[in-house]
Amino acid sequence: MDIHECNKMVLAILQGDDYEDTVRTLNEKDFYVTVLHTSGGFLKRRSVTLMMALPEHRLDDALEILKSCAGERATDEFVSPILVGHSSIFPAVVPVSVRCGGVIVFVFDMQAMWY
Repeated sequence: MDIHECNKMVLAILQGDDYEDTVRTLNEKDFYVTVLHTSGGFLKRRSVTLMMALPEHRLDDALEILKSCAGERATDEFVSPILVGHSSIFPAVVPVSVRCGGVIVFVFDMQAMWY
């Protein structure tokens, strides 16, 4: 890919668990990314922001890879509910299914790029 053809900037925020497979698959298809390690979100888990410049004609391919490698899924989180009027030496812990994963993507038009 010729760097001078790049006219789109993609920022993709995904869970840290999805990062290795996503970057490997992007690299195998000749997409190269800058990785920024972040954290936050509802579950306070490790996140990764990928930055990549690419030509417009390759945008759909990149978006398809992001969607397939960083898809939404369910995970079980264990929580201790507050039981009113109930005392116990051992607090109850129940699994709660939480939707997680997925990818948030921002696509920008690039006016210029200097290096």
